[in-house]
Amino acid sequence: MKIVILGSGNVAYHLAKVFHDKKIPVVQIFGRNEHDLQEISEKFQIPYSTSALADGDFYLIAVKDDAIADISTKITKNDCVVAHTSGSLPKEVLEGNFRKASFYPLQTFSKSRDLDFADIPFFVEAENDRDYESLRQLASSISENVFESSYEKRKYIHLTAVFACNFVNHLFARAKEISDAQDIPFKYFLPLIRETTHKIELLEPKLAQTGPAVRNDENVLETHEALITNEEHLKIYHLMNESIKKMYEL
Repeated sequence: MKIVILGSGNVAYHLAKVFHDKKIPVVQIFGRNEHDLQEISEKFQIPYSTSALADGDFYLIAVKDDAIADISTKITKNDCVVAHTSGSLPKEVLEGNFRKASFYPLQTFSKSRDLDFADIPFFVEAENDRDYESLRQLASSISENVFESSYEKRKYIHLTAVFACNFVNHLFARAKEISDAQDIPFKYFLPLIRETTHKIELLEPKLAQTGPAVRNDENVLETHEALITNEEHLKIYHLMNESIKKMYEL
């Protein structure tokens, strides 16, 4: 299978890296950002281009969601499979006469962080059984967790991921704003964060909940509210505590 990756961002970088590490040849990485393409090319010995797509059997589009449809129009070959890596879009967003698929890795990607792809779940969808099996085998060569998933299921997987990752990280960022404002090193909170995430590997998240809201400790809640001067922090504090109380019917 001749693989072409379209994109040069975090997801494209990590897919290029894992294919290189697993000795899965990629014939080209294609995109608009020549600086990032050159970095990937030099690190993983993959030819790159900003103008001409190489001939491939499998084109893997790893760009932001609102660019997927447009970049798919650059693939004029019919006898090939084209997949995107989005969790929130159907495969039908791809525009062309090629066979359409999705190849969704459930993970947060940053170039500065190494990842163990063996643990990353991949959700694969294709138009026919033959293409699905080819993509399943490709995913299985880098991950131990490969699943078939329709768009209907995948969009809920992505929604769950937003709650479990993006929203949680935003709370970390807001928490750091509070600690920074009081000259409290954020590193003090890292053991707490690690224990919180490790604990839900053993307990249901609902059973792992602690804190003043689940105890219905109004004195502590009122004390905290009196300390908060940032309007956004206060909105979040109210919203999260009310959600916790409602979940536990307090």
